[in-house]
Order: sequence, then C-alpha cells, then structure tokens
Amino acid sequence: MRLTPLYEQRLATARLLHRFNFGPTPGQYKDLLARGLEATQSTVLVHGRHDPGIGTIKELVLGDLGNSPSGNNAAKSNAFWKRIEKDSTDLVMWWLDRMVAAHFPLTERMTWFWHGHWATSISAVTYPLTMKKQNSTLRSHAMSNFEAMAQEMVVDGALNVWLNNNENYVQAPNENLAREFMELMTLGVNRYTQNDVAAAALALTGYSTDQSNGTVTFNPKEHFSVPLGILGATGVFNGESLAKLVVSRNDNVQFITDRLWFRFVSGSTTPPASLAGSFAKRDISSLVSALVHSSAWTDPANALVKSPVEWFVGACRALKVRPSTLNAGDTQWLLSQMGQVPFNPPNVGGWTYGEAWLNGVAFQYRFELAQNIVAKGDLAPLSVQPLNMVQACADWLGVAEWSGRTANALTLALATPSELALAAILSPEYMVSA
Repeated sequence: MRLTPLYEQRLATARLLHRFNFGPTPGQYKDLLARGLEATQSTVLVHGRHDPGIGTIKELVLGDLGNSPSGNNAAKSNAFWKRIEKDSTDLVMWWLDRMVAAHFPLTERMTWFWHGHWATSISAVTYPLTMKKQNSTLRSHAMSNFEAMAQEMVVDGALNVWLNNNENYVQAPNENLAREFMELMTLGVNRYTQNDVAAAALALTGYSTDQSNGTVTFNPKEHFSVPLGILGATGVFNGESLAKLVVSRNDNVQFITDRLWFRFVSGSTTPPASLAGSFAKRDISSLVSALVHSSAWTDPANALVKSPVEWFVGACRALKVRPSTLNAGDTQWLLSQMGQVPFNPPNVGGWTYGEAWLNGVAFQYRFELAQNIVAKGDLAPLSVQPLNMVQACADWLGVAEWSGRTANALTLALATPSELALAAILSPEYMVSA
C-alpha cells in the first residue's frame, strides 16, 4: 500500500514523539506537523539543559534506614517496614512525576530504557535509597558514554545486591553478576565462554555493598589479584578494567545497537548495517540521534506496543495530570496488575515487550487507571465543534490515523468529552505506537 506524504508525516511525527518523548503534550503534535519532520527530530533530541518541568518536581530525599530491627520488637519492626513501603511508594511516584513533567523528556525516557536494560528490582534490594542511587547513575549516563556507564554499573550497589556479588568470594566465586553483565548487559548470548564467566567472577571479588545505602567498598585483600584470561586478554582485572575490556569488544557495538533498535524502532525488522557505526565510540547520544534520523519511521512494519508505564505517562502528559495527584496506592497497584511498576522488574532480563502487553486480563486494570486519569484530566483540547472532535482527539494525542472502527466508537461518545477521552486513550491506535 502506497502511503500519502501527509500520512507519512503524521506517522513519523507520532512515532518519534511517543517512542522518544513519552508522547506529545497538548498542541505539540499539531504544532510539529506544521513545522516539519526536521523540527520534530530536533525537538525529541533535546537533552542536557535545564528543564523547567523537572524543576517543578521537589527532589526526593530518602534516609538510610539501616538494618531491619532484630529481636522480637514488633513495634520497631512494623515501623521499619512501613517506612520501607512509604519510601518505595514515594520513589515510584517521584519518577513518574518527572517523566510526565519533563519539557525535554529524552533524558527520562532513556533513563527508563536503561532501567529495563540494567534490570534491578527493589524486591531483592529492599532499600529505596539504594535504588534511587542507581536511578541517578543511569540518568547521569543516559545519553553519554556507554563505557563510562558500564564501569559505574558493574560496581553499582543495587546491581551488586540484586546479582549476589556480596556473596562472591575468591574461595567460593558467585558468577551471577559476571554472567549477566556479559550476556544481558554488554555482549549478548554466545559471545563469551564459561571460562570467561568464571574469570570475570574472580575479577569482581573484593567488592561489598552496604545494602541500606548502596555504598560499595573495595577491599584489595579480598580481591583475586592474580592475572586472568578473559575474552582473549590476560591481566589483573577489577570491576573497572573488566568493564573496559568487555565494552571494547565489537560484539558490544552490535548488541547495544540491536537492543535500542528493538526497543525504540521495531521488534520485527532488523537495523541497517550502517547504524552500528554511530555507536563505534560507544556514544549513546550519537546512536539515539542516528535512530531518530533513520528512514524507519514511515515503515508500517515498525509498530511497537507501549508498555503500561509508557502508556500511563503518555496519557498523563496529554491530559496534564501529575501522577502524584492520583491515589498513589491505587496507581501502583493497577500498574502492577498490568505487569509493570518502576523499580520492580520481574527478573534480570527486565520486562516483557510487545503484544504480551495487550492481554485481556490487564485491560480491566488499564480501564480503571484510564478512568482515574480522565477524572483529573484537562479536556480543553476537545472544546471544538462536534464534527471536528474525533480529528481533534487524534491531533491532541498524537495518533496518525484512527481506524474506521475506532472512529465510529469515538463518534458514539461525542456527547460526553470525558467518555470520548477515555475511549481515545484506550484505543488500539493509542495503546500501540502504530
């Protein structure tokens, strides 16, 4: 099917905004359509400057809660776990607020991507402060150099707790961190050997994490300081030099390039061979820019299903709803029933992606969460003549085109703007970045 130039522009603009900026704010999609694709590409790539939206979010200060109370003091134990629960809830809502409030959302969007990439869960880490420190590390490197990121992350406190590096000793090596670091975070499957894993585990001995605050210390006396052979190189390695070696491999270039293509562009097509060249110096910003300026955005095959958090943040941005103004407990519970809560991926592989998010069981929870958003939402973009409201919905939410079926369903809701908005954000065209 041959696409019209107007539809191609609408499709590319919508995809870029939803994939890299969590979706448009009111009026933004229509404005960028008028300004052209180059303006959209420049807009979604803005990062690294003061963000007035983020500036409205009060910084979350979390204390070091120390060890859980020992003994039989039920009052102290209950108070401790209630504080853990409160801080955990505050941490999730703080980050959701940042995603929604950002005027230049690329940094938060990339921090969200890297959170799924270096998937670490509070379910095992326990302490919100330790998770927040990791979040700050990911944000500081989100659009910078991957080697620098890898060097910090391999000795990150939350990741070390999550992958059992606190139990990694010269006399009894624990290989979890070494294996996942290579397989899931830097190189990919079948690009290393078991001998490489065993040696890398020894390179990561000597590190210990204070779980309650995420502080990592290195004790040379507990570190394996004998030369090791890893990925064809021989030397005395620690976390920093191990990360440097692993990231220097050409496999790292292809692995990260493929991962960003899969998460941002398509799960069904492969990236052009030339794309990896933009990551040759491990510069994340260059790779993201190459993706944004690729010709992939008008290919109908490159549809992606939004994850629950991406859908939620996009809807809140469109309806000008700050997540913290919703009931925090209800919001997190509904997101959990949909399968995704920030800081709590199910395993080291991160969350599922694609059509798994469209299951019928999750829809009832999405519906309830959508109702909560619409009840608080600003519906001013629907203040147009009834004949124009369906198209106004598309221009408001950044939808390239409604299907005939969806357009008919929206037409039936014209009499009640809240029902129209609800139907629109629950539509297939909005749940899928088509």
